[in-house]
Amino acid sequence: MKMVKSLLLGTAAGLVAMTGAQAADLPVKAKPVQYVKICSLYGAGFYYIPGTDMCLKMGGWVRAEYAYGDNGNMTWGAFNGNSNSRNTSNSTFRARGYITADARNQSEYGTIRSYIAVGINTNDLGVNSPANQFSANRAFVQLAGFTFGISQSFFDFYSVPATALWGSYPASDTGDPGWMVMGYTAQFGGGLSASIAAEERRMTQIINSNFQNTTFNSGSIIPGGYIAGAVTPSQTTFAAFGITGNAGAYGGFQMPDVVANLRLDQAWGSAQVMGALHQVNTAYYTANVASGHPSDSYGYALGAGLKVFAPMIGAGDYLQAQVNYAVGASRYVMFTTNSNWGMARGNTQSIGTLSDAVYSGSGGGQSAELTTAWGFNAAYEHFWNRQWKTSAYGGYAAISYNTNATCYMLNGGGLPGCVIPAGFSDNWSTAWIGSRTQWNVTPDTYLAVDLLYQKQYSAQRPGNLIAAGNTISGNNNTVFVGDMDNWSARFRVHKDFYP
Repeated sequence: MKMVKSLLLGTAAGLVAMTGAQAADLPVKAKPVQYVKICSLYGAGFYYIPGTDMCLKMGGWVRAEYAYGDNGNMTWGAFNGNSNSRNTSNSTFRARGYITADARNQSEYGTIRSYIAVGINTNDLGVNSPANQFSANRAFVQLAGFTFGISQSFFDFYSVPATALWGSYPASDTGDPGWMVMGYTAQFGGGLSASIAAEERRMTQIINSNFQNTTFNSGSIIPGGYIAGAVTPSQTTFAAFGITGNAGAYGGFQMPDVVANLRLDQAWGSAQVMGALHQVNTAYYTANVASGHPSDSYGYALGAGLKVFAPMIGAGDYLQAQVNYAVGASRYVMFTTNSNWGMARGNTQSIGTLSDAVYSGSGGGQSAELTTAWGFNAAYEHFWNRQWKTSAYGGYAAISYNTNATCYMLNGGGLPGCVIPAGFSDNWSTAWIGSRTQWNVTPDTYLAVDLLYQKQYSAQRPGNLIAAGNTISGNNNTVFVGDMDNWSARFRVHKDFYP
């Protein structure tokens, strides 16, 4: 009996041992792995990248638009060399789409953030050959108050796209295309902050009035060129020197713009004052390098902005406004519409020369005369309810030239003996008013329509006469200078997509 008991126990022990060995060889059910884990540190839509402490948010948007009365370009608008001829495009289709990525993680210096927005921007004027353009309007890194890369200028305050579909009027806003910056923002508490940055320089053209090589007899206005101030057909010339290349242009990039602001954000709204220092360095007096060049000079821009919430009128209502003043830095007033202004209608022409400076190569040794510009933007947005809202916006901008600059453009040479004819002026201005109504179908999808009226108050010539015998819109008649206006309309369908 004792021997049988020992045999049974030994057999049982062997079976247990064998079973344990076989069990060790069998696959064990793995613990569940959480491949997507929500990251709540930075708000909705962020997820941890598996195996890291970095949080990522993917998003983007898609947009389709149609415009009428925009001179074939929704960005530059009606006064960009509009000859109003059979070749003028009054209709434009456009589609845009962007993918965005926002990655953040923590360091001993605080949050490190990198952000990128890449997409496509396509326009079609009805010839089935859209200009597809790759676009990247954001690509920056932020750390401990610093911002490096393509972001938005620290001079900006007034947001054009917040209250309008159009951007083809003067403003300083760089938000849509983005701007190259390297800046630092200090937070002082209580909503008060200050920023200083080195930024990509904002340029329009520099005019060397001694270089006039294309007679103005075609009726076309070439962006980047300028209309000279002469008063006879032989003197009325049209030169195409812009920000790169020939004499009369900017010289090479030597110094970034220095931009600073002081900003206050409160429950009632926000306010900001800002300034910029801009180097104006010209090319040579003539095509001969030995001719020398004007000494470098420094332009500047000053601005102030205000945003005030108006809940007593409607939930979400607000007013935003900004005023800018620039000397030798006109693009701080006219960022997007960075070209000469002009429109022809019949035998009447409006003209407006945009520049940062004017000088003459005749005789050499003369300095560049800086151009003065100023502008004002204002908009009010009213929310009818959660789905419908309407904005009203408008503004004014002006470009002016001093006596020396006017003489340079008048005779293409030096100052001795310059007599400015009565009624002659290269100063010009523009005003605009518009309204956008938007229907938010859902919080991420909207349809909107925007109606814009613009007027250009033209530079003037004695008796309004430019020249006789020029060809404008196919009419061999005398061409007169006069103010011009324009109506344009725009329709948009837009959808954001993000977690």
